[in-house]
Amino acid sequence: MPELPEVQTVRDGLAPHMEGFSFTRVTLNRADLRFAFAHGFKTRLEGAQINRLSRRAKFLMAELSTGETLLLHLGMSGRFTIDEGGAALKPGQFIHPHETNPKHDHVIFDMSSGARIIFNDPRRFGFMELFAKDDAIERLSHLGPEPLGNDFNGPALKHTFKGRKTKIKTALLDQRHVAGLGNIYVCEALYRARISPLRASGRLSHAQTERLAGHIKQILREAIASGGSTLRDFAGASGELGYFQHNFDVYGREGEPCKECGAPISRIVQSGRSTFYCKPCQIA
Repeated sequence: MPELPEVQTVRDGLAPHMEGFSFTRVTLNRADLRFAFAHGFKTRLEGAQINRLSRRAKFLMAELSTGETLLLHLGMSGRFTIDEGGAALKPGQFIHPHETNPKHDHVIFDMSSGARIIFNDPRRFGFMELFAKDDAIERLSHLGPEPLGNDFNGPALKHTFKGRKTKIKTALLDQRHVAGLGNIYVCEALYRARISPLRASGRLSHAQTERLAGHIKQILREAIASGGSTLRDFAGASGELGYFQHNFDVYGREGEPCKECGAPISRIVQSGRSTFYCKPCQIA
């Protein structure tokens, strides 16, 4: 599933074509995605302008001129592509090697910018929801702080995990604690912070939570700058691939030597997810 950097990359790709522009036509090629579309979804969008396109955790949020908010989630395999009528790609962009199958083009937004935004989702785990603004805020009220925001830091992390026995890897994946983190970047951040994924979250010292928070911010910024991590189905909105996967220290490297100590990278399963780490470097 795309994580925070991938969703931010998609937002940044879509914004020039959607933010400040109106939906001139909305095409729904099926009645639902993961969930059924809201009543009157098509007519409520057509003619509305997107005043602001932002990201909250792994959601895209389009604030509309009608006072409503459109929430979009990519799910496991959802992908937005931009059709500018055959316009040439900008320098540095290139087409994803796995072209989308048009039969999975479930939603099409024709924008007043002249762009056609196509949502393709073979597995249909993505979804789109339309709410009044206050209801959209309530819909996401369970989410923890944004890891790139000012409210996320070592002391806040220490307070959140106080007294908890949950393993730190599992705790960081809980969206109620930190919004937008996923398996890839949690593994990478724990490695950089030299913290074992098996350590109880409540047993982290002030120094460890400070170090961990700093590495989470750093690694997310690096991933965003690199265009995210292209694993399986993910690609940016313009079709470009992310490069950050070439910088992984531990994720997906089971049995390969640690870049620091040379010991083989280990893999275990926690809460149904693969955890990659270096036992000598990440002492419990």
